[in-house]
Amino acid sequence: MARVFITGSADGLGLLAAKSLVDLGHQVVLHGRNEARGKQALEKVPGAEDVLTADLSSMDDTRALAEKVNASGPFDAVIHNAGVYQAPRNSMTIDGLPLLFAVNSLAPYILTCLIHRPKRLIYLSSGMHLQGNPELDNKYMSYADTKLHDVILSMAVARRWQDVYANAVNPGWVPTKMGGAGAPDSLEKGFETQVWLAVSNDPEARVSGEYFHHKRKARYLPEAKHAAVQEKLLAVCEKISGIAFGA
Repeated sequence: MARVFITGSADGLGLLAAKSLVDLGHQVVLHGRNEARGKQALEKVPGAEDVLTADLSSMDDTRALAEKVNASGPFDAVIHNAGVYQAPRNSMTIDGLPLLFAVNSLAPYILTCLIHRPKRLIYLSSGMHLQGNPELDNKYMSYADTKLHDVILSMAVARRWQDVYANAVNPGWVPTKMGGAGAPDSLEKGFETQVWLAVSNDPEARVSGEYFHHKRKARYLPEAKHAAVQEKLLAVCEKISGIAFGA
């Protein structure tokens, strides 16, 4: 039995992954951005161990969430599922950061740095990351850029922490609240890969530095594998957050 923490698990793919893991007999701790969402998550996932709340658009809240996670005990896997898809171009956080970047890119970085190192880390990306800018110098941060950051971060973790299985997942365009009712991909296949990576003993799941789509290694932007690109992202996130990535 594994113990798994999932960000953004009050609905969508995070909720479905949580339900699947509980059904498989694993311990799951949920996350919602506020108390109301957290309560809803617990009601939707009978058998979940607990729920932790934090608004990932706030650096202070994200740091506090890491403290709550560590206080709850060790985890075998963390699934960085939380994300924002659409936001007005000028949406800024309380910290003065673009909302998409704060939630999709910086929060996973902060949590990765501060949560006691699990055995497995899974980062939810998107096929849209192929349209992202690997130079990390664009003034406007798009969804594609932030999903590329997730791939880069996962590969940086895999390179830096060789005792951890760290991978990125493209769940496909699935019919969740984020994806829309008309999304063409399989909802079940949208969450099963992160569940598989979090707990499976299959040799194919016990790998690191890969990008998966429906349990298969898939094409990703090759720059994400470049150490210089990875180090640039880590440096940007460290400068903004004041939190250094562990050795």
